[in-house]
Amino acid sequence: MLEGTDVNVPPQGGRKHPEQKLIKVNTENILFICGGAFDGIEKLIARRLNTQVIGYNSKEKDKVDRENLLQYVNHQDLRHFGLIPELLGRLPVLTYLNPLDVKALEAILTEPKNAIIKQYKKLFFLEGIELKMSKGALEYIAEKAMEYKLGARGLRSICEEIMTDAMYEMPSSKKNVKTFEVDLRYVKEKLDRSKLAQLKVAS
Repeated sequence: MLEGTDVNVPPQGGRKHPEQKLIKVNTENILFICGGAFDGIEKLIARRLNTQVIGYNSKEKDKVDRENLLQYVNHQDLRHFGLIPELLGRLPVLTYLNPLDVKALEAILTEPKNAIIKQYKKLFFLEGIELKMSKGALEYIAEKAMEYKLGARGLRSICEEIMTDAMYEMPSSKKNVKTFEVDLRYVKEKLDRSKLAQLKVAS
């Protein structure tokens, strides 16, 4: 398929069924981009770098960026990680992505069309409540995702810990709340009492 061939695919996606009509697609002019987290591959990269940096090349050891070993990844590391050579040989271009920083995580929270904060605002809006998030609260959530080493996927878990109680309590409250403001103090209070706080101790 990667090298270009006719592939039969179901029109609506999903699994193939014997009675289902299939559409023939030629993959010759399709660009395939494969990606993954490859959790643990840093150990393989570090092991390779340590064995290569000896003798007269020992000065190169000090130049290695230990905080971002993924930038030194090569096909050999992926093969040792478990990918078969037949697949690696058909993916000639290999690169890496820089790790997310706090600003990037904060942007993921708010900027995309289906950003997490926008989803929560919509959910509260359906209950007649306006959700407001302070700048400090957003920064703190992003910082905690970095601290807990959860990355972008962990943003939703953190937001769930902060928002869940309010989502269930406010719509049924007799106080008839119209605005819900989430500030830094509220976020700290919720996260300090959550199970996620234990991740800091474990790490």
